[in-house]
Amino acid sequence: MTIVGMQALGYFPGMRILFLNGPNLNMLGRREPGIYGSMTLKDIQEQVTDYGENHGASIEFRQSNSEADLVTWIQQAQEDADAVVINAAAYTHTSIALRDAIAAIQTPVIEIHLSNIHAREEFRHRSMIAAVCVGQISGFGHNSYFLGLQAAMALAQSQAGQSG
Repeated sequence: MTIVGMQALGYFPGMRILFLNGPNLNMLGRREPGIYGSMTLKDIQEQVTDYGENHGASIEFRQSNSEADLVTWIQQAQEDADAVVINAAAYTHTSIALRDAIAAIQTPVIEIHLSNIHAREEFRHRSMIAAVCVGQISGFGHNSYFLGLQAAMALAQSQAGQSG
């Protein structure tokens, strides 16, 4: 898997990127493959982890159907991660708790979605977390995860340059 421009990012020894996945993403590959694709979350995790580790980054994937788990993991990311990439799934549109957790940490958070949430049902058009995330990537299928990784690496590279 290659995304244009990723090669220019270089090698990032010690960089820690946390991928958080919300409700029903454990069903990828079986749940509405016409919308979400045929890859499982495990397939995506393996590809993204391999790519990140080949560039020196440590990648961790977590998935939960529980909003409380996601809030706790976001709070812990302040100490445990250089960047967070989150697919909050349905919680994107409903969770003030996730929004508040993201707003409370200094670690940059990137919102991703497999489908284009703005081209779907109207209730999916509004993201409760977008305003407190660095940016949003939506509609590129499993490539949204690679684009999220690219964004996380670029942010970490930029922050390392500012603090060094």
